[in-house]
Amino acid sequence: MSAPAEPIAAIVWNPSKTEREALEAAVPQEFADALTWHETSPDDPGRAATRAALDAGATLVLAAGGDGTVRAVAEELAVAGASGSAVAELGVIPLGTGNLLARNLGVPLTSLRAACERAFTGAAEPLDIGWVETVAADGGTERHAFTVMAGFGIDAHMITETNEDLKSRAGWLAYVESLGRALSASEVIELRVGRDGGAAEPERAHTLIVGNCGMLQGGITLLPDADPADGSLDLLVLRADGIVGWADTLRNMVWDNGLKRALTGGEAAASSATTSHGRFASLEVELDEPRAFEIDGDELGEVTRISVSVQPGAIRVR
Repeated sequence: MSAPAEPIAAIVWNPSKTEREALEAAVPQEFADALTWHETSPDDPGRAATRAALDAGATLVLAAGGDGTVRAVAEELAVAGASGSAVAELGVIPLGTGNLLARNLGVPLTSLRAACERAFTGAAEPLDIGWVETVAADGGTERHAFTVMAGFGIDAHMITETNEDLKSRAGWLAYVESLGRALSASEVIELRVGRDGGAAEPERAHTLIVGNCGMLQGGITLLPDADPADGSLDLLVLRADGIVGWADTLRNMVWDNGLKRALTGGEAAASSATTSHGRFASLEVELDEPRAFEIDGDELGEVTRISVSVQPGAIRVR
């Protein structure tokens, strides 16, 4: 009997999103005998499982789950890379509602077999990783990586305002339904923003987004020029005054820089509600009032201070 094949790939999967049997059926047959399998848990969405995969010798780690699973796997791979260890490549098998990184990279969303095929055989490209440190109202601190975007305001309220029953029935359309309530929940506050070590400048805004990629669900494009491999992050600060300003914000995100731009290939369109829009390598933000903060679709609670940095080319993704 020949010795079993050495593992070259590992699947880190969220068992609440799919059965292992469904994944096994979608894996290209030529890779089936060279796999290790690692479940996530409610207490750990994937970092420990990714460490186990790396310890097993994987040179390719497939994140099979929602945005939380993908982010946790990418974070662990970025940490390994920063420590000087050999970094396995990342494959994305989208099984969630938002599937933010998969949407931005063009990974197939409706075919498990097609997503697995790309994850195993696609060409790997560099992917920057954003890091954010937050200070909560009670003084507690956290540090997390993100692959797509993080911030407070419209996108964070879309998450907290989304009806979970509708989300289970209608998928990403539930986020669009929640946008109206998110707009009304996002009030303008005072804040101070410092870029790349520069002096902090006062701002008034209801939304601040930092992003590695620019698109949310439903064609909502917050950062139309974001490039996930340019070694920098993009910043969007929004302030809308009155119903006219809100209407302009919605038109700009959903139509001008979303569906219309996708159809015509035109340039990014400015909004009268945009107060700041640019690139940075590091960012410091201090808020006068606590605001709900999200990273890649996960809500972290209310924060009063944010520090953001980029790890250029941290991992390679297929």
